[in-house]
Amino acid sequence: MSSDTLKKRKAKVLRNEAATPEVKRGRGDADHQDVRIYNEEVELDGRDHEEDFLQFKESCEGLATLMGEIQKLKANGAKDGSAEIERRRLQSCNHFMTLKKLNRLAHMRLKRGRDQTHEAKQKVDVLHLQLQNLLYEVLHLQKEISKCLEFKSKHEEIDLVSEEDFYKDAPQEISRPQLTKNDPHQLTLARLDWELEQRKRLAETYKESQATKEKIQKSIEVKKEHLRSLQPGLNAIMQASLPVQEYLAVPVEQTQKHTEIAQHLPPPLYVLFVQANAYGQACDKNLSVSISGDVDEAKAMSKPPEDSQDDDSDSDAEEEQEKTKRRRPTAGGQLDDKRREMLKRHPLSLSFDLTCKDGSILNLYFYYLINLNIMTVKAKISASTDLTTAISAGYVKSETILSCLYSNDHGRETPNPANRYQFDKVGIVSFADYVEELGHPYKWVQSLGGLHFPSDSSEGELVGSSLSASHMETTIKLLRGRVLSRLALHKQFASLEHNIIPVISECLHLFPTKIISRLAQWTTITHEEYKDLTFTRHVTDAGLAKETDMYFSGVIERGTARLQAAVVLNPRYPEISPLFSLSLSWKGERSGRSDDNLRAMESEVNVFKNELQGPRPGYQLLTNQISRLCVCLDVYLETEEQDDGVEGPREFPREKMCLRTVKGPNRLKPFKYNHPLGLFSHR
Repeated sequence: MSSDTLKKRKAKVLRNEAATPEVKRGRGDADHQDVRIYNEEVELDGRDHEEDFLQFKESCEGLATLMGEIQKLKANGAKDGSAEIERRRLQSCNHFMTLKKLNRLAHMRLKRGRDQTHEAKQKVDVLHLQLQNLLYEVLHLQKEISKCLEFKSKHEEIDLVSEEDFYKDAPQEISRPQLTKNDPHQLTLARLDWELEQRKRLAETYKESQATKEKIQKSIEVKKEHLRSLQPGLNAIMQASLPVQEYLAVPVEQTQKHTEIAQHLPPPLYVLFVQANAYGQACDKNLSVSISGDVDEAKAMSKPPEDSQDDDSDSDAEEEQEKTKRRRPTAGGQLDDKRREMLKRHPLSLSFDLTCKDGSILNLYFYYLINLNIMTVKAKISASTDLTTAISAGYVKSETILSCLYSNDHGRETPNPANRYQFDKVGIVSFADYVEELGHPYKWVQSLGGLHFPSDSSEGELVGSSLSASHMETTIKLLRGRVLSRLALHKQFASLEHNIIPVISECLHLFPTKIISRLAQWTTITHEEYKDLTFTRHVTDAGLAKETDMYFSGVIERGTARLQAAVVLNPRYPEISPLFSLSLSWKGERSGRSDDNLRAMESEVNVFKNELQGPRPGYQLLTNQISRLCVCLDVYLETEEQDDGVEGPREFPREKMCLRTVKGPNRLKPFKYNHPLGLFSHR
């Protein structure tokens, strides 16, 4: 029998998943076919899921077996329409139908399980809501009960006399001992009556005292009015004495105002104010000290907080607390507020005006950080010349002029060890990030304010006013010297950038009359650029190039020779001399590491620098070193031996007089200049 015949005889089966049998039967009557009603939901109720799983496994195994047999038959040469293959194909179709049916049953079973779970969850939610309502009612009742139990009458706030004093002082008609000793309620009422009687008596006494007080106040007002009438006359006397004060340089009025304001300074600033005023009056008339800031805010900070017992204020505080609870700030905002509070400055500050010999003024502004217990300083230079003419004169800027005033005092980190733990709480990594805003916390600033922080090397040091006084004179001298040295450097930089080496008349004897080599370039370089130079590695490895130093690059030329000099300038110049590293570009690249004569030239400016100091304090050292390099380059090039294979005149004719052109196995050249004879000799 063919498959077409089977398909024709196969009866139509209607699956009913949601519709009723009557509807399906109506549809069958309309089609006039042999219809059997089949409902899978009814069948699902009578089936076991484990049996369905076993049937699924059997169908899968049978399907796999039939597919293997069909493959073998085809491999043996059977055709697609053969009876064996068709029979196995029909059996495979039956297995596929079984798998589809099992799949539908599984989905129906899953849907039924989900519906049952959803119904159960709804019941649980209803019960949970009822439970929450009951718990809320219980909590409300508990609060009401607590209010009732905690209720306090007004009489409990009254501090009544003790029972012994009550029975002792109160009259019989109020105390009634035969009734009150056995009844606490009557006892309380009697004590309240006695309290009322006592308060009436005190009120009368208060009225009498108030009348006496008013009489005394009137007499006081009369005396105050008399004193006020004297004030204009005293002011006129003070105003008339102002020319005398100015002539005698005794500003009594200004000193009195500063003294009154100084009472509100924090202790470190007050110590600095007193010591600076004392030093200025005794030793330095060019030092002026003033106080700036908000005096009213400083007065408010110095007053202790007043405790208020007013009920209205308490209610206002509760309302503010409720508002803050409703709108809580973010974690980042709270942290920023804590940082600002941690770095808060005192509203008052000190200003120093330090006048130098050339008329330049160094303005110093001292601040006190309340929570960190340290002092900071900012500086500003007021010079008669324009400080912006030289590009490389950034070394004269106010931000760096106080750096390393004392050895290794960079002012980037706080000297107070306790601040490290305070910074950890508010997330501050380094104080150096806030230096531009708050100022530099140099160690010498703490000493001027009498602040002493323990360190590994500090033993038996002074504290307070004695510490400030011991540092005052030395620090003022260093500050003046720093300003003068920076202004001298500014003038030198302005000339060097125009390829001019300024040499003062007192230093002309240090160099020959004719110098052919010339300065071709002078620029500022960064610390990273200095470290990248190949001929400066020995300086970097030795730790002589620090981030706080200033770095410059200069180029000296003569003909085809080009000498490059990298300069390290310490903030404490001229106390610490500049350090030069050289590289010569002529017939190849040479440096002090590969050429002994270049190393000797470096020694001339780095080792024998005392010969180039000039008049004290040696502000011309830098330009003298550059001039000495030009002279040494002339000697180096003029004493170089000429190649015999080259015809024509020498590129660098000898114009310097030398006793010997070379000396020793290293063939060193004569770089030392003898002024009286005008000769160059070896050292």
